[in-house]
Formats: sequence, structure tokens, C-alpha cells
Amino acid sequence: MIQVLRGSWALLLGIMLLMVGNGLQGTLLGVRGGIEGFSTFQMSVVMSAYFVGFLGGSRLTPELIRRVGHVRVFAALASFISAVLILYPVLVNPVAWTLGRVVIGFCFSGVYVTAESWLNNAASNENRGKALSLYMIVQMAGVLAAQGLLMVADPGGFILFVIPSVLVSISFAPILLSISPTPAFDTTKPMSLRELYQISPLGCVGMFLLGGVFSVQFGMAAVYGTEAGFSLAHISLFISSIYLGALLLQYPIGWISDRMDRRRLIFLIALLGGLASTVALFFNRDFALLLVAAFVIGGMTNPLYALLIAYTNDFLEADDMAAASGGLVFINGLGAISGPLITGWVMGAIGPPGFFLFLGLLMLALAGYAVWRMTQRAAPTETGSYSPVLASASPVAVELAQEVFIENAQEEENAAEADPAF
Repeated sequence: MIQVLRGSWALLLGIMLLMVGNGLQGTLLGVRGGIEGFSTFQMSVVMSAYFVGFLGGSRLTPELIRRVGHVRVFAALASFISAVLILYPVLVNPVAWTLGRVVIGFCFSGVYVTAESWLNNAASNENRGKALSLYMIVQMAGVLAAQGLLMVADPGGFILFVIPSVLVSISFAPILLSISPTPAFDTTKPMSLRELYQISPLGCVGMFLLGGVFSVQFGMAAVYGTEAGFSLAHISLFISSIYLGALLLQYPIGWISDRMDRRRLIFLIALLGGLASTVALFFNRDFALLLVAAFVIGGMTNPLYALLIAYTNDFLEADDMAAASGGLVFINGLGAISGPLITGWVMGAIGPPGFFLFLGLLMLALAGYAVWRMTQRAAPTETGSYSPVLASASPVAVELAQEVFIENAQEEENAAEADPAF
């Protein structure tokens, strides 16, 4: 881990600053929208727009990189992000914010693709798994730090918009000034969605449902806190609890997943996430209990992303794993676009508790589908190892995770050939 940090510290520092900027602007808009009197549905459209842009960026950025190179794409997109962040408090209008969120989603997706390409290039076969784990920790640390920054100034002013703009502007300095060479860029053509569904229906349906879960957590948590009348400190603690659970429970769940039928684990943690959402739905006036529920929800839902990738890989040959990653990311993105829109409609109908109602329904639907799939076919006889990756990552990071899967599978195959008793 130290070796990875020594060789990629500048890149990881830049990524962390990007995550701080992204995490802060997402929460800040949810709070500022309430101050400006935007309706819940208007804010759901604003939040959903980010995922429209993010999905588009993940599809188009690779071609931009091939045409003009990593450095120009990274610098241009980061500049757009910085500019839009400054414009938010100037153009206080739901339509302007929606367009800005599309642009920011596209640009953040693009800079993630670019930065993760550098990370993949800097990693070797020996430390690729450690590099991916460290990247995930840096991502989560950035989002958690962003929630603390929410309380340093008045969200009704300009300062909190200037801070993420400055952080994003600074973020590409360590990356562009580092001595790491510009990597060659190539992405694997994804397999068709029909073929991917035939290989793993649970992986595809689960990814779609999780897209809604993640977009609700990332986009609507601050809107929920504002509608529920939370103070800034309480909103910060609530959102931090979600991501803290995601960070702390990722590895224990990953360890368990390598030692049991993954469908059963998917069912169990989806059920626990659904039950935690139900508790929060009915006991949302007890803030301490709400924080515990948020921790469990984040801790259960976030590892499911990597778990569903690992489960899908159990039915793939090593050569097909990278091809499958693009389809899984695309399915997740489709679910993410719809999540805030439906949540906004539900919250508008029944009030703030609609946030937990929709989360709970998604998680319980995933649990129920996992049970049904267990009746349709037997579990795979051989399974690959789990590798952590977050839903906020671009297809490049998912392909990096797939490379770890492939390397582990090849090592196990070589060990089995060398020792028949293995």
C-alpha cells in the first residue's frame, strides 16, 4: 500500500479534491434549493440531471481522449466544472441549475475517466488490487470531508460555491504536474445488454435497482434533510453516516462474499438495507436512530455494487469480464437517472419520509428478485474474488476492478494446475 501511495500520491490527492468538490456541490444544492423555495419535484429534476450528464460523459469521453489526449480533456472539463459551480448562485433558477447539473455530470464523468486511466496505467499486476482499494478509500474520504465543509459558511451566500470551484481548480494541478506518463487509452467494447442479461439476470436487474438507490442517496439526501427541517449540522451528520457505513462495511462484506453463495448474501444485505429504510420511515423523528439507520443503509447498499459485479463475473470467462463492465455501468446509469425523479414525486405526495419509502422498496425488490433467481438455477461451482469499487466510479475504474478479477482468476487457475490438490 505504501508503494502504491508513493508512486501515485499526486494522482490520489487530485482525485480526493475532486471528490470533495463533487460531494459538497451535491449536498449544497439540496440545501440551497430549499432556501430558494424550489419544490421537491424541481429539485429531483435538478439532481437527476447530473446522472444524465454522467452517463453521457462515460460514453463520449473516451472518444474525446483519443482525439485530443488526456491532458487537454482533463483540463478542459475541470475548467467547465469550476465555471458552473460559480454560476449556480448567480443563476438561481431550476432550469439553469438543471442544465448546469447536466454539464457538471458530464464533466465529472470525463475527469474520472481520465484520472482513473492514469491510475490504471500507474498500477502493476502486483499492486492493482491495492491501488483500487486505496482509490476507493480516497473517494470516500473526499465525500466525507465535503460534508464537514458544509458548515463553514452560510449556504445562502456565495462562499460555499466558491470553495468547491477552487478545490476542483486545484485538483488537476498535482495530476498534470506529476511525473506520471500519459497512458495509452483504450476501452473494451461492451457486450450487448441482451447477452449480458442472459448471462446474469440478477446482475442486470440488481444494477438497475442500485442505480436508483445510489442516485437517491447522492442526489436527494440533502433535499430530504432540508424538507425534514434538519439543521446544517444534522444534514452533514446524516449524509456522512451513509458514506461512513459504505466505507467501513465494504471490506467485511467483500470478505464474506468470497466464502458463501453470493445470491444469499445479496438477498441478506438487500433485506437489511430495506429493513433499515423501513425503520427510518416509521421512526424518522428520532435523529439518533436515523443516523444508525443511515449507517446501515449506506453500509448495505454500497458494497452491493461490487458484489453484483463479482456475481456476474462468476458466470463469465476471464476474457469476457472487461467487456461486461461497460454494460453493467450503463444499466446502473439508467437506473440512476430515474431514481431522483421518482423520489421527488413520492416525497411530494407523502412528504419527506418518501425518501426512505422509495429506498426501502428498491432494496426489498432486489432482495425478492434474488430469492426468485435462487429458484431458477444453481449457484456457480467456482467463484472469483471480490474487489471493491464504488458506483461513483467511471467505466475505467470498473474495468480496473475487472482486471483484478481476471488476474486473481488466472492465479487460481495456475495454482490449480501446479497442484492438483489445490
